[in-house]
Amino acid sequence: MITDDRITSFIKSFMSDNAAEVKAIELKAREEGVPVIRKEAESFLQTMTAIVKPKNILEIGTAVGYSAILMAGAYENSHITTIELDAERASEARNNFEKLNLSERIDLIEGDAGIVLEELSKENRKYDFVFMDAAKGQYMSYWENIIKMIHTGSVILTDNCLQEGSVIHSRSLITQRDRTIYDRMREFLYNITHTEGIKTSIIPIGDGMAISVKE
Repeated sequence: MITDDRITSFIKSFMSDNAAEVKAIELKAREEGVPVIRKEAESFLQTMTAIVKPKNILEIGTAVGYSAILMAGAYENSHITTIELDAERASEARNNFEKLNLSERIDLIEGDAGIVLEELSKENRKYDFVFMDAAKGQYMSYWENIIKMIHTGSVILTDNCLQEGSVIHSRSLITQRDRTIYDRMREFLYNITHTEGIKTSIIPIGDGMAISVKE
């Protein structure tokens, strides 16, 4: 954990439960080991969505649609485009959107995010808010396309960017099999904090979240 367990539990104790149908989706996902957003990070995602009030949201990494549902609930005038590679999870996400009457507000694109993002950028798509929660080793390549699709004031929220705190350690302490993801995440963190025209803050909540805004 990158934060004290007691502090995390204390924060969670103040969080209100989601609606029954949404909570059921969350519990099922956690029971089945589907990687959905951590509880303490969930409220931050909802709060940021409510602050930005984005008309167009881009999400990279749908899983079963839990985070997309949270963002849709945080700002009801938003339209969400979300990308998922896994066909089974994409199918479940579509079912979840339909159950909650969100199919018209959430477009799910099934495919490799790297390829899909390139296609979207060529279409000159623009987004007010981007939530990135997908293959961590690909964050840097995603970032290069994402910054082409935002405008002044757009916000990018990146989840799980501290890798359980492993990124703070010396590379010599990282196991051989984990060094590629370690190197890529450190490169990503350097780039998002040094991209011209982008202001970024890294926040130790959940497994680390980075919030970036285009100046």
